[in-house]
Parts: sequence; C-alpha cells; structure tokens
Amino acid sequence: MKNSIENENKVAVSTSETSAQVSNPNVNRQYKDRFFKFLFNNKKALLSLYNAINGTDYGDSEAIEINTIENFIYMGMKNDLSFLIASSLNLYEQQSSVNPNIPLRGFLYLSKLYQKLFGNHTDLYSSKQLPLPTPQFIVFFNGDDKEEDRREMRMSDAYSGSCKGTPALDCVATLININYGHNAELMEKCRELKGYAILIDKIRTKTKTGRNLEDAANEAIDECINEDVLADILTTHRAEATDMILEEYNEELHIQNEKEISFDEGKKQGIAQGIQVTIFSLVSKGNLTANQGAEELGVSVIELKKKMAEAGYHIPESV
Repeated sequence: MKNSIENENKVAVSTSETSAQVSNPNVNRQYKDRFFKFLFNNKKALLSLYNAINGTDYGDSEAIEINTIENFIYMGMKNDLSFLIASSLNLYEQQSSVNPNIPLRGFLYLSKLYQKLFGNHTDLYSSKQLPLPTPQFIVFFNGDDKEEDRREMRMSDAYSGSCKGTPALDCVATLININYGHNAELMEKCRELKGYAILIDKIRTKTKTGRNLEDAANEAIDECINEDVLADILTTHRAEATDMILEEYNEELHIQNEKEISFDEGKKQGIAQGIQVTIFSLVSKGNLTANQGAEELGVSVIELKKKMAEAGYHIPESV
C-alpha cells in the first residue's frame, strides 16, 4: 500500500470485484449505473478525463485503480466513480441537479475511502508520518438549471457554530458544467466527455420539441453513431446505453415531480396559513365575531381562542 502511494505512476492492485466490473461492463449489479459512469468506468476513458481536468499527460491507463464504493448509494442509480492515480484520491460524480449538501456527501464518501485504505494500519500511532493520497472531488453538472462553467462548493459554508481558529476539517467540491457549449477547452481535451455532452444535448433538444423520450434517445444515438460521436461504445453497447439513459431520465422526472408536489403542498399550506392569519387579525380588531371567525376556519370558538393566543392575537372582551 505504501509503495503504491509513493509511486507517482502506479497504484495499489485493484480488488478482484472491481477488476471484474471494469473488464466486463455487463456484470450484474444491484443498482444500475448512469450512462456517465458506464462511459467512464473504463480506464482509458477515465485517464483521458483525469488528464483533461488536471492538465496532465499520463499515458498508462493501468496506473489507475478504480476503487468505487459499490454499496454507497445516494439514489436509485449509481453516479459516482472513485480512483487512485499518481498519489491522488479522486471522487467524480455526475449530477443533473445541485444542492448545498454535495460537499458533505463528498466528505462522507472520501472518509470511507481513507478508512478502507488506512483503517487497518498499525503504524497510525507510530512516529513516522504516512503519506496520504491528495483528495480531489469533482462534480460534473449537466442539468437544465443555469450554472457557471466552474465553481467551488465548501462543506465549511454550512458550519453553523463559531470557533477560534480554523475548523478541523473541510471538503471542497469543484462543480464543472458539462452541458454542451460550456467548458469548450475541457471538452476538446477529452473525446468521451465531449461526446457525452453532445449526446445528452441531442436528446434534450428532441424531447423539448415534443418527441417521445425513447424515440428521442434512439434518434440521438443514431445521429451520434453517424457523426462518429461515441460511435464505438454506442454501437457495441447500444442496448445498455439506451436503457441507462431512459432510466436516468425517468429518475430525473420522478425527482422533479416530487419537488413540484412538495412545492404545491407548501404553497397550499402557505395560503391556508395566510387565510388563518387574516381571520385572526379581523377577529382581534372586532371586524369579525369569535363565532364568525371560528366558522370561517371550521373550528370551535375554544380552538379559535387557543390558536389566536399561540399566534399572539387576542379576542376583544366586547366581541
């Protein structure tokens, strides 16, 4: 393990489970991958992406060890890849939506990776310092929301308490917009990333014009193959790619529907609360009697008095 970290070009030998999954993309998993993970769960493609992100030119894809935690599930579909190379511990995620808890998720994931690498080391208590791989957390965003080309998200932004000095830990997520038309220079450095952006853009463009999702996906895949965009993988693994894309879009639709339901419920709740406050105000000013106010809200006069008192309103003695 020590030799793998100290060597800039080689890493530890991957587990047999991970090796099998890399060599055989059709291996049965409990959860399906998103197409992004499927595309980059290949050492050559992953090395190309790493080089593009870091401005490096490593040429030996066997220097990569993919150590993705297969049972670390956020959603129904896997969107994460982690790997070691050149003394760097990398966590890559693809997201179609952004929320402020991304850095916290990254911290939890990376901590499990460090525990996996060093948890059984007896020399953690020795006087010799262990060389640690440097962590890097990249989130590839391709949702519909507007996002700048690149920005950082920090776990420390969520800290609610105060302390003297620097907080004991932090996790920084670098958010990179990979929608087609963004980060053009990065796209040119990684053929697979550019191809992925083009394919997703084609599908979205077609669905926005009213095309059925399945038809849009198949048409987009046909166009990409004809234009030599990811032609090799889309030709060889067309069925898997189509299934993953369809499931991914269905997952996004489900999440969006849940958000809309939550928003509608919140809106209805807000309207109800607004009506209630209005009734409280009218009763407290004597514009409505207690009986009238209770009738409007569908509660008893006793319940009305209780609710008004809790909200800081009082019924006039003369009402």
